[in-house]
Formats: sequence, structure tokens, C-alpha cells
Amino acid sequence: MYKSRKLHIYGSWIIVVAWMVLIFNLSAQPAHQSNKLSKGVTGTVVETIHKVNPSTEITVDSLNHMVRKNAHFIVYLVLGILVVMALSVSGVLGWKTIIYGLGLCVLYAISDELHQIFVPGRGAQVKDVMIDSSGALVGIGIGMGTRSLWSSRGT
Repeated sequence: MYKSRKLHIYGSWIIVVAWMVLIFNLSAQPAHQSNKLSKGVTGTVVETIHKVNPSTEITVDSLNHMVRKNAHFIVYLVLGILVVMALSVSGVLGWKTIIYGLGLCVLYAISDELHQIFVPGRGAQVKDVMIDSSGALVGIGIGMGTRSLWSSRGT
């Protein structure tokens, strides 16, 4: 049983680190490459909107900024959930989960923005740290709520 728990703890943190590596790699893309990726996603969103409502005047250019900022939020929301799960299996409970989880996510968001200073065409933005932190906080709330539901069911 002890070995299984240890593997579960390590596995949870490996998933957190893997997600952080994904974030790092996305942030390491030069501006033109990052913009190309987000415009591709935005194009798919715009096509879907036009299928639902052909008369809409939404374009890739008008929606791209919002898609990019939502991506920040969602990526850190997932990070918040993963961190809560890793902290939980590591035995960190209650308010400590929120404080440690948010602290880790905010520090990573700050380091991610600082990293972008060294990427061609990119820069650090305090606004992005705020968006990332908000996403992480929502993810932490979802993670805590999910954990609470599992605990109340005896799972």
C-alpha cells in the first residue's frame, strides 16, 4: 500500500510538471508562431460561429485577442486543478491547499511572463499574470469542490 501511495503522489506531480512544460513551450514560441497558432484556433471558432449564425460580423481579427486571453485563463485553470489534486494526494488539505496551490500557480505565471521577455516579439504583461492567476483560482475552486464531492461520497 505504501508503494502504491508513493507512486500516486509522484504521478500526480509528474502530471503537474508536464503541464508546466507545455505552458513553457507555448510561451517559448516567437510572436509570429504563437499568433499563427492562436489565429488557427480563432479561425475554427469563427467558422463554427458562422455556421450557427451566418449573419454575424465576427472575424478572426476581431476575436483573436479574446481567444488568446481565454487561452491564458483556461491553461492556468487546468494547472490549478492539477495542483490541487497533487497537493491532495500529498496530504495537503484545507486552506493550505488553496494557499500553496495559488502561490505555486501565481509564481509560475510570473516566471512564465518573465521568460517571455527573452522570446523574440514577446514580452511580459502584468495583465496576463492576473488572467493566469484568475484561471488558477477558478481551477483550484473546481479541484477543491471535486475533491470535496469525492470525499463526501466515500471515494
